[in-house]
Order: sequence, then structure tokens, then C-alpha cells
Amino acid sequence: MQLHSKHHRIWAVALLAVTAVLCVLLAQQFLSMHEAEPIYPGPGVTGQRLLSDWFPALKGTAGDTDVYILKGEEPGDSMLVLGGTHPNEPAGQMSAILLVENARMAAGTLYVIPRANHSAFTCTDPQEGAPMRFTIDTPGGERWFRFGSRATNPVHQWPDPEIYVHASSGQRLSGSETRNLNRSYPGRPDGTLTERISYAVAELIRAEGIDITIDLHEASPEYPTINAVVSHEDAMELSSWALLNMQMEGMDIMLEPSPKNLHGLTHRELGDFTDTYAVLMETANPSQGRLRGKTDEALVVEGKDKFYVRAAQYGRLYVPFDEDGHPLNERVARHVTGILQFAQAYTDLGLGTITVDNMPSFTDIQDNGVGAYLNAPAI
Repeated sequence: MQLHSKHHRIWAVALLAVTAVLCVLLAQQFLSMHEAEPIYPGPGVTGQRLLSDWFPALKGTAGDTDVYILKGEEPGDSMLVLGGTHPNEPAGQMSAILLVENARMAAGTLYVIPRANHSAFTCTDPQEGAPMRFTIDTPGGERWFRFGSRATNPVHQWPDPEIYVHASSGQRLSGSETRNLNRSYPGRPDGTLTERISYAVAELIRAEGIDITIDLHEASPEYPTINAVVSHEDAMELSSWALLNMQMEGMDIMLEPSPKNLHGLTHRELGDFTDTYAVLMETANPSQGRLRGKTDEALVVEGKDKFYVRAAQYGRLYVPFDEDGHPLNERVARHVTGILQFAQAYTDLGLGTITVDNMPSFTDIQDNGVGAYLNAPAI
């Protein structure tokens, strides 16, 4: 009997030891989500600040984030690009990083925020099985990038209410939307962390007199607003001109007006509460759709999914979908081209001058890949 009891104790101790090791390893993996991917600014970057510089109450919180400034050689107007509003939509973040690492301003000033919701990069969406990061090969070696959540990390903002009431409009949404940055604009200085982030973005726009704000997003292939520009009514002429230029570059894209009864979004609230021309761009991202198969790094980067191919055959999607899928290269190419064409349209219409140089074209990114235009990782 003593031998039998001793045998059980050994197994119990062994299991406890294995459990402790697993807990340590999983805790390390969980905490690693707080590490941001390195960005290597190009020579066009003339300044780097924190979002809290425009709203000091954000300083020291998980909502504070880097703002890269590219000031042109000649005077001109200004543009703000928001990537990472939803960190499970990686084309926005990657397009912003391409700007930081490549763009040079001939005239005007460009402000770029690659991680608009910094907190949401520190977690993934529960029960989605999403990867925590993805990698891209560059001529100088492999680089990694964070894949995050659609919403602010609940560790930083909790609990969610039963119903989220948008502060300035009274619009009522599901409680979890209280952590969605793109349902919180124009924000509140004394609101939740998410509302304070959006308030800080609006303060930057007001303080710097930002002329154009472009919010970069992605949508699932079964979502009707996809491969599109959504524009505030004040920016419709600018958006129409930019859209024609994009189509001439070979992009299939549509233009939709910002609904006046849908609140909290950049294209509505920044257009209403600031003087900026507010627009949002969407591309087709199968890794966030509900009809997808395995959610892994390959799906994020390559954008191929056999279940979406079948859904397209049944006519259930709002974009074409074949065996080539919608890779990250294509989606970033669309966003970068849109940014460049908005700057060009702004100048062509005589609204002012914003000239962005040293950026690859739509065809360049599709043919050579995003990695060809990323700076080499530091050794």
C-alpha cells in the first residue's frame, strides 16, 4: 500500500511540475504580445512623437502610440494616415509602415500612425484561433509583425456594458463595441480608454490642421462594403477624383457615402467634428471572414482559402475569389495607391499641395511583394 501511495505522489509531483512549466511558457507567450514589431523609419521621416503629445492624459497608458511625421522640402498641406485601427486587418498597418520606411514628401506634411489602437495589438480575438504574428521576407532578412484584435484589450478596458451608448449621438450598439476604436469617435477626454484614443486623434487633427484623414481597413469577402472608399459628404468630390485615378491604375474600386445615421466611425465623426476631409478605405481580407478555414499565418499573408473559393462559386461573396485569393501584397497595393491618389487629387483639384514621392506603384507592390519595400531588420 505504501509503495502504491508513493507511486501516486510521484505522478502528482510530475504533473504539477509539467503544469508549472506550461504555465510559465504560456505566460511568456501571452506577455510577448506586448512587444511591438520594430519599424525602421526611412530618411523621409523628419520627426517622431507620441499621440499623448496632443492629449497628455493618454501618456503612460496602453493607448499611447507612435506618430511619424514626414515634413516636405516645400510648404504645403497635410495628410494623416491611420493604420492599425483594427489590428486583425493587417493591410492597414503594413501600408502605414511602407509609408514610414519609404515615403519622402516633396511638398506638405504627412502624419502616419501605424498602430492607431496600440492596446488592440496586445491581444487576439477570443475563440478565433488567430496567429499572434506573421512574417514577411525582405531582401535583408525576415521581419515579423503583430496580428491583433479588432478591439481594445479587455485587460486595459473592462467590463463591457450590456449596451454601448455612443456619447455624442446616443446610438446604441452591442456592449463589446465600446472597445471598437472605429465606433468611438469623436471621443471624450474623460471617457473610456478607447474614447480617449479617438479623442487624441481628433485633437491631433485639430491642432495640426490636417487637411485629409485616411483610415485604412479591411473587410471579410462576404461583407458588402468592400474594395471601397467610404467618404464623408464634404470629401465626395475629392474621393470621386481619387477614385478615377485609382481605376486608371487598374484597381476595381467603388465609392460609398458615409451614412449619416451610423455614428462613431472616422468617415462620419471626423468629418463632422473637425475640418478634415475624412475617408476610409476597405480591402478584401479572408483571414477575418466567417466562412474561412484554418486561421493561420499563411491565410493572413497569402489570402488563399478553399472555402471562400466555394462560396464565390455559390455567389455568396461581394468580391471575386479564386485559387489566387486576395494576398497581403494585393491589399497593401490597393491602400498605398489610394493614399497616393488622394494626395494627387487634392493637388489636381486646386485644394492645396500634398506631394508624396518615393513610393512603389500598384503594379510594383503586386509584382515584387511588400517585402521588397521594407527596410532590412537591424542586426
